[in-house]
Amino acid sequence: MENITEQLEAALAATRDVNQLDSDTKAHILTDLAEALRARVTVILFENEKDLKLLDADDPKRDRLVLNAERMEALAKSVLDVAKLPDPSGKLLNQQVLDNGLLLEKKAVPLGVVAVIYESRPNVTIDVAALCIRSGNVCLLRGGTDAFHTNQILVEIIQKVLIQNHLNPNIVQLLPTDRKFVQELLTATKFVDIIIPRGSQSLIDFVRAHAKVPVIETGAGVCHTYVEQSATIDKAVAIVANAKISRPSVCNALDTILLDEEIADLFLDGIIVPFEKERVEVFADERSYAILERLGYPYLQQANEIDFGREFLDLKCSIKVLNGLEQALTHIATYSSRHSECIVSNDSEKLERFMNAVDAAAVYANASTRFTDGGEFGLGAEIGISTQKLHARGPFALEKLVTEKWYVTGNGQIR
Repeated sequence: MENITEQLEAALAATRDVNQLDSDTKAHILTDLAEALRARVTVILFENEKDLKLLDADDPKRDRLVLNAERMEALAKSVLDVAKLPDPSGKLLNQQVLDNGLLLEKKAVPLGVVAVIYESRPNVTIDVAALCIRSGNVCLLRGGTDAFHTNQILVEIIQKVLIQNHLNPNIVQLLPTDRKFVQELLTATKFVDIIIPRGSQSLIDFVRAHAKVPVIETGAGVCHTYVEQSATIDKAVAIVANAKISRPSVCNALDTILLDEEIADLFLDGIIVPFEKERVEVFADERSYAILERLGYPYLQQANEIDFGREFLDLKCSIKVLNGLEQALTHIATYSSRHSECIVSNDSEKLERFMNAVDAAAVYANASTRFTDGGEFGLGAEIGISTQKLHARGPFALEKLVTEKWYVTGNGQIR
């Protein structure tokens, strides 16, 4: 294959098929897809195992790649949840009649062709396809080589469901993983309406630097939790442990703990219990290193500058001891990726100051950053977490896969 022009042309042509579907039909397609995923779990897991065998057992990306019966059931349920959500396309946003008699209507319409470039996570294949079908969009999926076999079988299942419903299978397409085609996709302004990179910061930076098609950035998360001096220590320990340990390979997992110096000893004495159990490697600044060394914490490294502002995606985190809220705000402003940030405190004034001052897609008071998720926010599946400010911010879900279109109806008016 020399280029992906045929696939791009087929995607553009397919927009005329999918954007004419009514809400009930789109919901029915997703119901069929959920049933198909459940029916073919065995073959999906067989293909997934092919990918897993090619990945190092200690690679942190393994958790994002692996599928099992429980995760497949969650995927099928997620598809059904999307089917039950209101169709965002076709919604009347505004209506008025001008003095000259023209009827103006503003409606929500699909974006068109949505391209997503992502790494390792095959659940993205299903999530994006379901969201695009429900909102009347076509999607082009460019997954990573790590998930090649899994993505291939998932898209095969999706396309079979589309064909069974007498629809164009090119509504959902899997692009080749060869990197030589990425540049063609990034510059395909004639065919692609929006590109969404989901993955590492290096992937996002590359897409942003080279794309001519509009880009919405999602995925990279450098997430902090600041434990303020008035915090209840047991609560703070539980929140931090959950944010770091529950699923360390995802973008809403904690990367850096910021500690008020007044409670650093108490907090660290508490957190070493769950951290040692899970073998969390800690990159500690000078003050926290001294405390953890005295406590005998075994998985301890001295932090370097690069350990702050670093997305670990693993059972690793950095710790910094600070003198008060303002220093915490300055640190977050310097190193945050504007994804999810948290304060643990019992001081209402400091809570309000933190929530208003921190510039991030999601800010938390006394709760784990692990909740930044389309499903947890009641939005169904998501394409990713947008960390920018235009069009979408936070979970990029169904409601954001539309744009606006003006419908003007007259009766011979001229200007």
